[in-house]
Amino acid sequence: MIPRLRRSVLYMPGANARALDKARALTVDALIFDLEDAVAPEAKGLAREQVVAALGRGGYAPREAIVRVNALGTPWGHDDIKAVAKIGADAILLPKVETPEQVIEAVAALDAAGAPPGLSLWITIETPRGVLGANAIAAASPRVGAIVVGTNDLAKDLRVRPTVDRRGLLAALSACVLAARAHGLAVLDGVHADLDDEPGLRAACEQGRDLGFDGKTLIHPRQIAAANAAFAPGEAEIVAARAVVAGWERAQASGQGVCVVDGRMVERLHVDEALRTLALAAAIEAQP
Repeated sequence: MIPRLRRSVLYMPGANARALDKARALTVDALIFDLEDAVAPEAKGLAREQVVAALGRGGYAPREAIVRVNALGTPWGHDDIKAVAKIGADAILLPKVETPEQVIEAVAALDAAGAPPGLSLWITIETPRGVLGANAIAAASPRVGAIVVGTNDLAKDLRVRPTVDRRGLLAALSACVLAARAHGLAVLDGVHADLDDEPGLRAACEQGRDLGFDGKTLIHPRQIAAANAAFAPGEAEIVAARAVVAGWERAQASGQGVCVVDGRMVERLHVDEALRTLALAAAIEAQP
C-alpha cells in the first residue's frame, strides 16, 4: 500500500485569497487552510467564506486538504465546523486539545453537521496538559487521524529556551510520537518560525525525521523544499532497502528465518522497515 505523503504540510491563512489561489501550484504534500491563529477576529467570517469557496472550486489534489477550525469554546468554532464539515476536506484540525472530552465534543459537532464518515479529525497538542494527555486524546475517537505538535505555544508554556537542538522540547515531542504510533496515527512536527534561518530549518527537519515524525508543518512556501528533502528516503537508503528485501526473499525461499545482508543480521522487522522505505519512495516517485 502506497502511504499518504505528509513530508511538508503548509499553513495557509484563510483570509488571504491570493495565497489560497497560489497554493494550487505548490510542491507541497498537504495544505492546512487556517481559520484560527493566522486570522484576526474581525476577519474570521471572511476567512471561513473564502476557504469554503476555494475548496469548492477544487484544484488542490493530490495535495491533502485540511481545515484548521477555531476551538469550540470560541465564538467561531461551532460555525466553522458547520461550514466545513461537508466541503470535501480530507481532515479538520482542532487546535489546543488537552482532553479526550474535547475530541468527543468535536466529533459530535462533525456528526451533527453531516460530516462524511471518512472525514478525519486531526488534533493539535500545544500545551503541557495536552502532552500529558496525548495517549488518551489519541484514543478518544476512530475519527482521530493525526497529531500535530504546536511547538511555539508549547515552548512558551514550558518556558524553554530556543536552542538549536530543541532540547527543552524533546520529551514532549517524543511523547507525541509515542501516542501517535501507539494508536496508528500520523504525527507532524511543529513549525520553524525563523524564515531566514535555512540551516536551522534543515536541522529541525532532520531532527524531526530522526525522532519519528512523518513530516513538518510549515509557515511559508520557501520552507517546502527542505521538508520534502529531509523526510524523503535518500538514494543510499533506497538501495539498502532493496538489498534487505532481496536478501530476505532468498532466505525465505531456502527455508531460513533470518539472513545476513552486507554483514548485518536481517529479521522480519528490518524487512518491514525496508518495505516502508520503498513504499515511501514509490509514493514520491508517483507524484505528478
